[in-house]
Amino acid sequence: MGFFGNIFGGKKKEPEEPKAPSAESAPAEENRIGDRELTANLADAAMGMLAQGVDYGDLAGTQCQFGYLFWIEDHGLEGLFKITTDKTTAYFAAQKDKLMRLNFTEELFRSTTETFLSMHKG
Repeated sequence: MGFFGNIFGGKKKEPEEPKAPSAESAPAEENRIGDRELTANLADAAMGMLAQGVDYGDLAGTQCQFGYLFWIEDHGLEGLFKITTDKTTAYFAAQKDKLMRLNFTEELFRSTTETFLSMHKG
């Protein structure tokens, strides 16, 4: 039946159900938030990007919190974390082999973390 047959009372097609990605086609993902060596290396690298006097005065009490940290097959590392010092909170993203300082707010950090984890079985 042609185009006009479908419009003017021809047999209706049943809607197709969306296909879920198969386990074979979805890239393998590994939550690496518990990898102490990896998180320490990322935190150390991020600390090296902070400027004394501007981003911190004293490192005592400095904290690092990861929102998420995943290794994704055929992509690499994907992470979001923050470092809180006596002067500021600095946000960072790890993507593939790059570490970037972000211009984020706490709300954006939280919402990005929630969204990522909901999409990646966090």
